[in-house]
Amino acid sequence: MDRETRLFAERHYRGLGGQVPGCSGPAPSSVTFIQAPDAFSYADFVKGFLLPNQPCVFSSAFTESWGSRRRWVTSAGKPDFEYLRQKYGDVVVPVANCGVREYNSNPKEHMPFRDYIDYWKEYIQGGCSSPRGCLYLKDWHLCRDSLVDDLEDIFTLPVYFSSDWLNEFWDVLNVDDYRFVYAGPRGTWSPFHADIFRSFSWSVNICGRKKWLFFPPGQEEALRDCHGNLPYDVTSAELLDTRLYPRIQHSSLPLEVIQEAGEMVFVPSGWHHQVYNLDDTISINHNWVNGCNLANMWYFLQQELQAVQQEVREWKDSMPDWHHHCQVIMKSCTGINFEEFYHFLKVIAEKRLLVLRQGLKGDTGDSAGPRLGLQQAAFDVGRLADVLASVVAHPDFQRVDTNAFSPQPRQLLQQLEDTVAAAKAL
Repeated sequence: MDRETRLFAERHYRGLGGQVPGCSGPAPSSVTFIQAPDAFSYADFVKGFLLPNQPCVFSSAFTESWGSRRRWVTSAGKPDFEYLRQKYGDVVVPVANCGVREYNSNPKEHMPFRDYIDYWKEYIQGGCSSPRGCLYLKDWHLCRDSLVDDLEDIFTLPVYFSSDWLNEFWDVLNVDDYRFVYAGPRGTWSPFHADIFRSFSWSVNICGRKKWLFFPPGQEEALRDCHGNLPYDVTSAELLDTRLYPRIQHSSLPLEVIQEAGEMVFVPSGWHHQVYNLDDTISINHNWVNGCNLANMWYFLQQELQAVQQEVREWKDSMPDWHHHCQVIMKSCTGINFEEFYHFLKVIAEKRLLVLRQGLKGDTGDSAGPRLGLQQAAFDVGRLADVLASVVAHPDFQRVDTNAFSPQPRQLLQQLEDTVAAAKAL
């Protein structure tokens, strides 16, 4: 990030006046296609898509050097089953049955990748049908579960997505990540959803084609049924029943995107979507959070806690430590609670503070890493300060036992605010 882009972004958030970032301007009628890597900078992406929270598609030229596009795919553009079986056959992978609805998702099982490849080949030979159902390999943590030497330059992280706090945090803990491989035959699909924690995501087709149906933030409200639930499948005929879906007449048509092999889709924060594989498809996908959608994540977590509190409200007066139990339930359901969110902020903040302290002394050192410069760190610290101020003021966070936290939340906030003031001259 250069200084001009940082100042542009800071003005953008000041203009929001503390409101949660949404989708700037009217919903687009089409998605911008970005053709040439040499003609599209990080600043272009920040100003044109990240800050206004708008989707875009990058051409296959952005991924043509990826090892996975050479090794995982045959000359005919199909999955190279023999190579994949040899390389990853013994790896146990998660597989969802797209033909079975379990709440608003699909039940999963685990199997060796070689068994899934056998199923996939049988599915193709059966005319895209199998008595085992329509099985989709989803959420395979290939990077997390592989040795570094085995990753064979699968992909190169695009600079546009390099400010990735979510995976930066989990890499520090060394227990998890939000980097996934999806693979499945024609007809596999993902039901209607918004991404975890209201993160951004990006998705690259290593081979195959996808159809995306996008709904900008807020448009999903017209798709709720009479019980307040979102649909499982936005193409279902049952949505035409106005008794079941009383607001459906206020809904808008989705924004449709066809993603070809090699192309990269940027999914903005809070955009609900539904995705279909139109051919035999393998994709690499990342969820990511940074300063541009941190407030969205914090707002989402507040909503999640409110939902938990609403569900167990009848025990509020009779259950000791009711507020603590709500946080425990939230962690179980959402994957993170207020305590862990603070630790997430702390890990990112301490790394940015170190970069800026060295930079303000004139010592850039090597702690910034290859991608994190002073301007990016200064922007990040400003966003961290804004969100942490909201966190420490929240009544439910004030009920969290922070005695063992180091630094204490208000101390960290003061460090951030002091550094924001000092970094204005950068």
